[in-house]
Amino acid sequence: MKTINKLIFIALAILTYSCDDILEEDISDNTVQIISPTEDTTIESNVVNFKWASLEGADKYRIQIYEDEILLLDSLTEKTNLTLPLETGSYSWSVRGENYAYESIYSSPTNFSTVIPDDLTNQQVVLSSPENNEFFNFIDIALTWKALDKATSYNVKVINTATNEEVFSKSNLTDTGIKLDLITLSDGNYEWRLTAKNDESETRQYSFRKFNIDTTIPNQPKNSLPADNSTQTVNSNITFTWSIAADVGTSKSPVTYIVEFANDSDFNTNIQTQNSNSTSLQRTFTTTGIYYWRVRAIDGAGNSGTNSTGYKFTVN
Repeated sequence: MKTINKLIFIALAILTYSCDDILEEDISDNTVQIISPTEDTTIESNVVNFKWASLEGADKYRIQIYEDEILLLDSLTEKTNLTLPLETGSYSWSVRGENYAYESIYSSPTNFSTVIPDDLTNQQVVLSSPENNEFFNFIDIALTWKALDKATSYNVKVINTATNEEVFSKSNLTDTGIKLDLITLSDGNYEWRLTAKNDESETRQYSFRKFNIDTTIPNQPKNSLPADNSTQTVNSNITFTWSIAADVGTSKSPVTYIVEFANDSDFNTNIQTQNSNSTSLQRTFTTTGIYYWRVRAIDGAGNSGTNSTGYKFTVN
């Protein structure tokens, strides 16, 4: 009977560790079919749209781009396309499919070249900052971009994505950046759009990124465990947990937590500060004594909330 149980345990272990391999389709002998750019294509633009056909059994794709045999990009994506700004030059690219267990064969290296014309119609401005979907708790945000060759000026506008209302607009900018000189801007989600022009042409597609305004201070957490005035064992792993009410702000940036430990109830002598991405934290105390702990929330926009009520615990 013991032998049978052991065999069952081994079989279950094998299934557990190899389940992903068994379920994943073997794509080792397959090749991704490229769509564009094709061999010896000349692209008259500062941006290149790479496209390829989906490969059955592939969860993601690895694309590599070379210039003069120097690797410029090695990127993994779940999409079957990628848009990339490139300067005038000669390049080659290839792509393969991947899943948890297997990798397909790379497509044959495909050569192409780029030429940036005077005509801006098919070009796009490359945005620099802020990062897409970044959160802020202030409104005088600096928008910056890279200079587009042959462009003489730029137009920028900011749209409230919830209402589609235009909240900011500037035209004929000659610099590669501008600060939003708004008196007020409500909490919410926004998109900034940029076009470039010269005397004869203008970019047909605007470049865009999103940003978020969040000035709502996170709620005050409430300590849960260990309970106030509890007793803990030295050199044991103690789990600290807390709760917090849901964010009711218009723009909800991600929340992290700062947990403080002190030897006094006023937290004048902090012995350690730790960060947590969830509402729990584990810590071991190697010295007996009386301790206090509290936690506060800080969001992705930089808003810092109120500390929770400090709880006391004794380590014996």
